[in-house]
Amino acid sequence: MNPPIKNNFSRRKFVKATASSIAAFTIVPRHVLGGTGFIPPSDTVIIAGIGVGGKGKSDLTSIAESPHAKIAYLCDVDDRMAVDSKKNFPEAKYFKDFREMLDKIGNDIDAVTVSTPDHTHAVATLAAMQLGKHVYVQKPLTHSIKEARMLTEAARKYKVVTQMGNQWASAEPVRRTQEIIDAGLIGEVNKVYAWTNRPVWPQGIPAPTGQHEIPAELDWDLWLGPAETTPYNPAYVPFNWRGWWAFGTGALGDMGCHIMDPIFRILPVDYPTEVECSTTTAWEGFFKVADFKESCPASAIIHLTFPRTDGQGTIKLTWMDGGLRPERPEELGANEDVGDLSNGYIFEGTKGKLIGNYSRDPILLPTSRKEEADAVPKTLKRVPEGHYVSWVNACMKGYQQAEVSSPFDYAGPFTEAVLMGNLAIRAYMHQEKDSEGRSVFPGRKKLLWDAKNMRITNFDLANEFVMRDYRAGWAI
Repeated sequence: MNPPIKNNFSRRKFVKATASSIAAFTIVPRHVLGGTGFIPPSDTVIIAGIGVGGKGKSDLTSIAESPHAKIAYLCDVDDRMAVDSKKNFPEAKYFKDFREMLDKIGNDIDAVTVSTPDHTHAVATLAAMQLGKHVYVQKPLTHSIKEARMLTEAARKYKVVTQMGNQWASAEPVRRTQEIIDAGLIGEVNKVYAWTNRPVWPQGIPAPTGQHEIPAELDWDLWLGPAETTPYNPAYVPFNWRGWWAFGTGALGDMGCHIMDPIFRILPVDYPTEVECSTTTAWEGFFKVADFKESCPASAIIHLTFPRTDGQGTIKLTWMDGGLRPERPEELGANEDVGDLSNGYIFEGTKGKLIGNYSRDPILLPTSRKEEADAVPKTLKRVPEGHYVSWVNACMKGYQQAEVSSPFDYAGPFTEAVLMGNLAIRAYMHQEKDSEGRSVFPGRKKLLWDAKNMRITNFDLANEFVMRDYRAGWAI
């Protein structure tokens, strides 16, 4: 944000000058001089968007709803994806390489949005923070656990305003869920289920093959960024990269930061200490497990154990994706309709259960207790301006006074917890050979996590998934 101009013209000098004036004059308000709706430069946040197609397009249009936001620069490696954003912000200057953009216009901007595929979140975000720029980054915050820790620490070091793009964190349902739980209506929570119908893109499949011509509008090398050199294939872009470990984080990375947010936000938990999982098995023949290591599985079940931060035992979380769901709560009648729960969660407490999802108010079970839930007062602060505009407002206030729903101090550890599930999946999918040379999964063991040192302590092979390998020239 452009700093306000220092005014060294004191009130005493002003009065003296006025008294000595021959002609009287009238001070005209600044907003009149600037015309209707004029926003002074000192009240404008100059923003550059990195990744401006798809979700990036909607991120920028939502941010632009703030009268204090000016989208001045756009960057995308694929000209085809940038078409709409160029139309929406015709005065914005366009770049393909975010590194070149930040190098050339770093002094001209206040903040950056990052809405690229998961594998480039960390490199782009850290580059912006190192220049002292505020950042809004799509979820999941990073592609790997260590990257999330690095961005959390960087936000504190550079004292910039941060927000992860799990926009439901600023919505009504999570606040209503917390108020009901805080009111004690379901007692002490000891078990939570969360699930999604994702993936809605291909997963659990072999790596694509064949030679394909790279579209002229796409800089494939820039799109790869820190990922290892991979031949271009239309199976990856513009959206299906989510299902490939090299670029995406699967169903969990896509939806976990939405659906699990109430769990991590409301309950007294920090980093998990244990994780185990199971996944859909792909078969290539009779008793022959398919070796689809490049692709995320078609479905998975993940069990995470969180020690309570109040020292009162643990809280268990079970995540399911690929359309899998937990058993219907016995408190819910066989024919009782609670609406669409293709994505949802269930909090199980000592006095009852709460069912819902990130986009609507929760339902207290049994539903006969509705009046009890309705009677719980609304005590938590709401975010009427929404997730995006609240970030712009926070950028104007600065690091010390910023109030946002998902700053990196929260979003970083939360992302680490989410990505622990993917670490377990990738370790589980690692195949070894038995004595007869057949591919088998490693022991179905529970992985023990040392969060402070970011290490699995009982299965060293899994630690290769704590941090990705970077292509030469892209390391952070």
